[in-house]
Amino acid sequence: FTGSAFGSAAIWQYESLKSRVQTYFEEARADWMDKMRPQKRGNFRKQVNSWWNNLTEGQRTVTGIIAANVFVFCLWRLPGMRRIMFTYFTSNPSSRALCSPMLLSTFSHFSLFHMAANMYVLWSFSSSIVSLLGCEQFIAVYLSAGVISTFVSYVAKMATGRFEPSLGA
Repeated sequence: FTGSAFGSAAIWQYESLKSRVQTYFEEARADWMDKMRPQKRGNFRKQVNSWWNNLTEGQRTVTGIIAANVFVFCLWRLPGMRRIMFTYFTSNPSSRALCSPMLLSTFSHFSLFHMAANMYVLWSFSSSIVSLLGCEQFIAVYLSAGVISTFVSYVAKMATGRFEPSLGA
């Protein structure tokens, strides 16, 4: 999984850089058209755009991860989703689904405080680590760390004979 994650991140990084170079040249040619386009309306939209544009690349990257974690947290609160959540979003070496929970449980939090603390820590170092690695490699590290830590959890559960499900990385 880790090799695939980093290989995919390298391809994504290359395509992203290629796209930025193409966009730069296209914007240079089409710069005069901006003056002819009508301005966007809506104060709320301007505020959201202003907030988003003031974020660092790391904060923008982590915003997506935080949104995924919050979405999964909300799914845990829906009674009709409990069976699916326990099957695919908790890690348990005695479960019939072993591989997908290794990744999906990385986004699972049952406690609001636990999720908020994890997301705060992720937000706090996101700018520096993404500027060091790039957003693509950071996402590969995040996903790989989740899968590897779940695998270590599987090994520990097998060694101790405790097979209860667990959440998180």
